[in-house]
Amino acid sequence: MSSIPQKTREYRLPKVDGFHNLTLTEAPIPKLKSTEVLVKVHAVSLQYRDLIVAKGTYPLGQKENPVPCSDMAGEIIALGEEVKGWKVGDRVCSNFATDHIFGDVTEESKATGLGAPIDGVLTEYKVLPAHALVSIPEHLSYEEASTLPCAALTAYNALLGPNPLKGGDTVLVQGTGGVSIFGLQLAVASGATVIATSSSDEKLEIAKKLGAAYTINYKKTPNWDEEVLKITKGRGVDHVVEVGGPGTILKSVNCVRYGGTVSVIGFVAGQADVSELPVKVLGKAVIMRGILIGSRQQFENMNRLISATKLRPVIDKVFSFEEARKAYEYQESQQHVGKVVIKVSKD
Repeated sequence: MSSIPQKTREYRLPKVDGFHNLTLTEAPIPKLKSTEVLVKVHAVSLQYRDLIVAKGTYPLGQKENPVPCSDMAGEIIALGEEVKGWKVGDRVCSNFATDHIFGDVTEESKATGLGAPIDGVLTEYKVLPAHALVSIPEHLSYEEASTLPCAALTAYNALLGPNPLKGGDTVLVQGTGGVSIFGLQLAVASGATVIATSSSDEKLEIAKKLGAAYTINYKKTPNWDEEVLKITKGRGVDHVVEVGGPGTILKSVNCVRYGGTVSVIGFVAGQADVSELPVKVLGKAVIMRGILIGSRQQFENMNRLISATKLRPVIDKVFSFEEARKAYEYQESQQHVGKVVIKVSKD
């Protein structure tokens, strides 16, 4: 291994009224504490969250002038003297919230979410606490592994967290973004029947190839909840991966089974009147659970499932480090199926 680099190129957001503010700067790499590692970042994947952090509208709070992005895969190039269980050359991801090790999220662990409350990973080298790291499944490339920390783990926590699905359950996934595609893949890998919705027949074809048993175009079928009830012969689905928010949540509750689970993950479908929601949830004894990514322990469990089933993340497009703005543009265009990735290192 060549000598340890002293400097890194990193993106920052000095102003937050849009991703045109993404600025590539050079910064010294901080000295490693005894329990930290230095990771050479190979790839970073983008989320919807990165777009709203760039606009300064992220509802969970963000620091001034952040290094953006939460999801990376890389290799360890140096270790603090007290780090155990890792060595130089190990391929790793960091958990989304670096201090969320196990159990439920806390106020303290939520404040360690990369790329908003603390500096993120859109950088060539990143210092991380060793306790935040997980090994990358052997069959995955760095680009593929960079998609796991947020999108995959969110879907895993929704479907296989405290209220796990079982083989034979029916799962509804909304759209074909990162979380929804991972929800589809993880559900299929676990023996569930998946219904996928999208506004695009082309995207639904991809969902079918990934194992969706049923697809609904919500542009052509605006009452998609009624269609879901038809498909399930009136019973409703066991789990809904709910990424739309206020714009879709009443329909989700309408087509979940009595006692079924709605995992509240995103708010990409805009605003709507949800004043009826409490009564509807009560009337069907629906379990509704907010998902804030997941813990490192869940990440390790998920990676075992990914390795066992040789699951491969769906990457739509890869951009170079210098093309970060273009990657954000493409993410915002919502043309993608699966994930948009930035390849950070040249080698």
